[in-house]
Amino acid sequence: MSVAEDTVARNRALQTEWYGEPLGDRVRPLLDRLGLSQSGLAGVLGLSAPMLSQLMSGQRAKISNPAVLHRLMAVEDLVADPAFGALPAAEVKERLAEIRGETAATTSGLRMAASERAPGAGRATGRTDTGRSLPPDGRPPEAEPARLVQALLREVASAAEIDDAAALIADRFPDLAEVLRVYGTGRTSEAEAHFARTVLGRVLGDRSVIP
Repeated sequence: MSVAEDTVARNRALQTEWYGEPLGDRVRPLLDRLGLSQSGLAGVLGLSAPMLSQLMSGQRAKISNPAVLHRLMAVEDLVADPAFGALPAAEVKERLAEIRGETAATTSGLRMAASERAPGAGRATGRTDTGRSLPPDGRPPEAEPARLVQALLREVASAAEIDDAAALIADRFPDLAEVLRVYGTGRTSEAEAHFARTVLGRVLGDRSVIP
């Protein structure tokens, strides 16, 4: 195996550890479903086309900007939605433009995301089956901050490192260990449910937000 091949193999292994699978395997299905070129998707993610190509081919291992990983997860959520296939092309384009403008999480941003969902705090365009107001894009209030916390954790540590950290503190700090596991290695839906239960329920004073 040449040096270049060895580097690619190592980078793909690191990507599998950090992101669950090589980035090429995560990105190619998105290109197919969205009908985008690599250059087009790179623009949505906030990367240069050569950088995305290097990440997909394993020439580079890590997504260095947490906002880029956050946008990638948002695009995956969009494509995974059962209603995606019925969306008009114009609506898909609009949603991708929204994702392009999204940034990574900050602590103050998470507090704002929760407080803005309190009664009377802004206009809503719909409601869930529990009567909760939905934001203009139709996603429940726990979706955005939960994905942001996921992106932050997965940027600073690999899944294996997060699991190890959770195991170290599980006996003394079980709730904190749960947070690491849910947001660090769990599914987005699990993170959203946890955020709704532990944060929004307290902020809104209404446990009916629990899915």
